Amino acid sequence: MTLLSREEVAPGQPSRLTRATTHVMTGPVVVAAAAAAAITCIALRDPNEPGAYPLCPFRALTGWDCPGCGSMRALHALTRADVRSALDHNLLLVLVLPFLLWRWIAWTRRSWVQHTTGQVVPRRLAAGQVLYAVIAGVLIFWLVRNLPGVPFLGSGIG
Repeated sequence: MTLLSREEVAPGQPSRLTRATTHVMTGPVVVAAAAAAAITCIALRDPNEPGAYPLCPFRALTGWDCPGCGSMRALHALTRADVRSALDHNLLLVLVLPFLLWRWIAWTRRSWVQHTTGQVVPRRLAAGQVLYAVIAGVLIFWLVRNLPGVPFLGSGIG
């Protein structure tokens, strides 16, 4: 994340914009704080209670589960160490959480190395084929969880 500031120049000369960077650890810290706040909220207010949270707009309009349906109940179950219920509410979320944690740790480590040594560690982005595979996996999960006769992938919303 960068901020732009005006560099001091002689009168009559056009000003140039320069880049002033924010602290490199800001991103990982903000993401960790937001995740902790969201998980705390979900742990304290049970999404299984009627009216605790609004219904998914996609589900409200179509009656079908989106790929994210059941995620809050799955997170709530995980805060109670109930992995079986979490898997029942949203299998995809439970499978993706370790990957997200791993990527956050890598991001934090890269930022810390940059902060302490000044050395910029290059980011490794996934190849296009990996991104297409992830998108295809989410779309397949979305489709299969709404098929009749596959109740174990549904969100469990009545």
